[in-house]
Amino acid sequence: MKVIFDNLAVSELHDATQYYELEVNGLGKRFKKEVKKSIKRIINNPFAWRREQGDIRRYLMHTFPYKIIYSIEKNYIYIIAIAHYHRKPYFWSSRINNNQ
Repeated sequence: MKVIFDNLAVSELHDATQYYELEVNGLGKRFKKEVKKSIKRIINNPFAWRREQGDIRRYLMHTFPYKIIYSIEKNYIYIIAIAHYHRKPYFWSSRINNNQ
């Protein structure tokens, strides 16, 4: 199944990757690899993870304190946000209707 990222989710992924890379050399690469692995799990079984709000679901990453917020569309998975656990809840909710 195809995956489409919200532009702000791409920025969040980039920012978190850069942050971790600055903290420890190679940690940013590990973060990005964990995100890719997480998205593969979502693709393989998109309905397996809990609903966050309405039909929006969340995948909790295992190694990093981040969750992937996504929706299941007819022909693709829409990644709404790459959100840190401690960030303001539902900061991404205004992106829900902008995915087309």
